[in-house]
Amino acid sequence: MKVLVSDKLSEKGIEILNRAGSIEADVKTGLTKEQLIAEIPQYEGLIVRSSTKVTADIINAAKNLKVIGRAGIGVDNVDVDAASKRGIVVMNTPEGNVITTAEHAIAMMLSLARKIPQASASVKGKKWEKGFMGVEVYNKTLGIIGLGRIGSIVANRAKGLSMNVIVYDPFISKERAKSLGVELVEMPELFKRSDFISIHVPKTSETAYLIGEKEFAMMKKGVRIINCARGGIVDEKSLAKAIKEKIVAGAALDVFEKEPVPSDNPLLELDEVICTPHLGASTDEAQVNVAIDIANQIVDFFKNGQIRNAVNVPSISAELLSRIQPYLTLGEKLGSLHAQLIEGGVRGITIKYSGDVVSLDVKPITISVIKGLLQVFVGEGVNMVNAPFIAKERGIEVVETTTSEPHDFASLISVTIKTEKQERVIEGTIFGKNDPRIVRIDEYWVEASPSGNMLIFSNIDTPGVIGKIGTLLGDDNINIAGMQLGRNKPRGNALSIVNVDSPIPEKTLAKIRSMPNIIYVKMVRL
Repeated sequence: MKVLVSDKLSEKGIEILNRAGSIEADVKTGLTKEQLIAEIPQYEGLIVRSSTKVTADIINAAKNLKVIGRAGIGVDNVDVDAASKRGIVVMNTPEGNVITTAEHAIAMMLSLARKIPQASASVKGKKWEKGFMGVEVYNKTLGIIGLGRIGSIVANRAKGLSMNVIVYDPFISKERAKSLGVELVEMPELFKRSDFISIHVPKTSETAYLIGEKEFAMMKKGVRIINCARGGIVDEKSLAKAIKEKIVAGAALDVFEKEPVPSDNPLLELDEVICTPHLGASTDEAQVNVAIDIANQIVDFFKNGQIRNAVNVPSISAELLSRIQPYLTLGEKLGSLHAQLIEGGVRGITIKYSGDVVSLDVKPITISVIKGLLQVFVGEGVNMVNAPFIAKERGIEVVETTTSEPHDFASLISVTIKTEKQERVIEGTIFGKNDPRIVRIDEYWVEASPSGNMLIFSNIDTPGVIGKIGTLLGDDNINIAGMQLGRNKPRGNALSIVNVDSPIPEKTLAKIRSMPNIIYVKMVRL
């Protein structure tokens, strides 16, 4: 496997890649877009930091690319949608620089409180001015927006400075907040009470311009703003206006909506604003950490099939993979079997998990069902990354439900598919540790191994049907390996699954279809 490292990366990360044996790492930094497009077709992996912009054009040129690794948290410089549609895994390293970024936020807050950058510039300008009056952080209230990895560390450090910490995070429980020794509040209350506000949320459509003119109007007069998260979360024009109107006493910014910061940005003209050029992750330790993390993730991906810290596919650890693999196999076979039995365009998929399986992360199993279904229609280009995107493009609605109550089996996966013509249900389970079984097709209970060539037919339950089909198969030299029969009631309708050693020719299938009492006949390959 060949991996291209297109941005500067710690040598410790390069060493991990080269020691893997089966991986050849090439370091080529400073490539132009055109040069990268020319180089990328020969590589299965790409590692970047923030300089390389992995655009859709580059991704479309990457004929063999399987994984993109970002040595850092943000993937703003990677077109994740384009990568996902091509079935390329995009990974980041969310843990490697959290402490560094949190410490930078604290450093920015203290520098802002004591006007350290302004005082330093004054002294270096051969002046000795004593007018840089600051404020203490002791006993002040710090409002944190977003109590994730970084926000939690900032809260911990702030408590060490004897600050009162309040937090807004709609995804954090009161119990979690209490365990961290912070108070969970709604955003308007945070604005009203905070002396300092530090932002620690990702940039999304929901958080874009999260703080603007309306929010500044709610704030305590003299508040100070710290943003080491992402530019564009704070409306920069509204912030400049709030500072001029003395609502905000100052701001410490490591990130901006446009980077590098254009010279006409109004915040650069204000003495109350201190800035750094996106240095949140810029420490020796952090750069070594993210290089080691991404290198290990890439090695695990290629050598063990392990996916960690992916932003476009559920991450599967080695431990989880060993437990979930039988269900992934079962899910894919359920999807594939459905695709070969149903008629009409698929409109919706409902997947219900029952029993012990719900203790696992079922999202990868859901994707395996979608993958199995779509591979029949689309081909081998479908994988665990792009299957949900292809389903969405085709207008297929996917619904996932769980219940811990077992039915007739310790674990059961039920897949219902709707088309414009019909609705069908197929259910499966795992026997023992890793033996998948189909246990229900529509109203028929069966017990079939989903593998190889399978003749599936439904008929009116009358004597002689199965015998005649067996004779037909024998006459055409088709050997039967196994058989399962289910029926809704005596003399009603029946369904049979016949495992055979070789595909059944169309002429033989035509003979079976022409027999009396046959409802339908399907040849399936799993």
